[in-house]
Amino acid sequence: MITDFNNKTAVLTGAGSGFGLECARIGARLGMNLVLVDVQQDALDRAAQELQAAGAPVLAQRVDVSNAAAMDALGQAVQARFGAPHFVFNNAGVGSGGLIWENSAKDWDWVLGVNVMGVAHGVRVFTPMMLAAAAQDPAWQGHIVNTASMAGLLNAPNMGIYNVSKHAVVALSETLYQDLALVTDQISASVLCPYFVPTGISQSHRNRPADAAPAKPTRSQLIGQAMSDKAVGSGRVSAADVAQKVFDAMAAGQFYIYSHPKAIGSVQVRMEDIMLARNPTDPFAHKPELGLELKRALRAG
Repeated sequence: MITDFNNKTAVLTGAGSGFGLECARIGARLGMNLVLVDVQQDALDRAAQELQAAGAPVLAQRVDVSNAAAMDALGQAVQARFGAPHFVFNNAGVGSGGLIWENSAKDWDWVLGVNVMGVAHGVRVFTPMMLAAAAQDPAWQGHIVNTASMAGLLNAPNMGIYNVSKHAVVALSETLYQDLALVTDQISASVLCPYFVPTGISQSHRNRPADAAPAKPTRSQLIGQAMSDKAVGSGRVSAADVAQKVFDAMAAGQFYIYSHPKAIGSVQVRMEDIMLARNPTDPFAHKPELGLELKRALRAG
């Protein structure tokens, strides 16, 4: 459990918008050193300018988190400027929808590259640095927060790649928590599982690399995009609210962090399906009109 954040260093990927930016804003208020990482240069520049103006020491780095060599270089830059980070927020993520067989190989490479390998690289690069710092100082404490999603605990239809990637992040994070507990009492981990929150995630195609450009979107992908825009845009819990929950959870030593605790009922139904070997429950059972609307749209000629 960590309660003193002053003069501690945080690395935040996806820091140009959404949860990453809001966590960085809290970090600035708490007197932290901030390493801001994003692939979108203009958003990164705006975030760095704002947080430096707020008085935070800032290292801003444009990095594609799916790139192993770039993440290795980031680790070296952080070590040189601030030393081992006390906090790592592996937050960068992209969204992609559509019927799962309609996703191209490039879709899979892009989404899994950012959402899974981006987190894996963050863990691979920074955990050894943190363990080395902890070994030198018995009072040193650290924490890693990986951003997954409620899509890491549920499997909504028409958003398959995203579900797969976020289930991987939950599995990675649970394993990280257990592995850290084997070797140290000074560093722990949490997984953030937000539901629909207004962030830039539904427009993440804006940062898709040119060499991973998608083919013309299919009907299901266009429908998925429209549903995502609507659900994310109408979220009533803000990214700032979720960022505060993250800091509260770190202070309390809490592993699972939910933006919408009531949504956990759907996870319970899924777990019961698994335990009873029951076929997957209709995800629209509580809102059948949504399911009918989606079926009609997908089956239209």
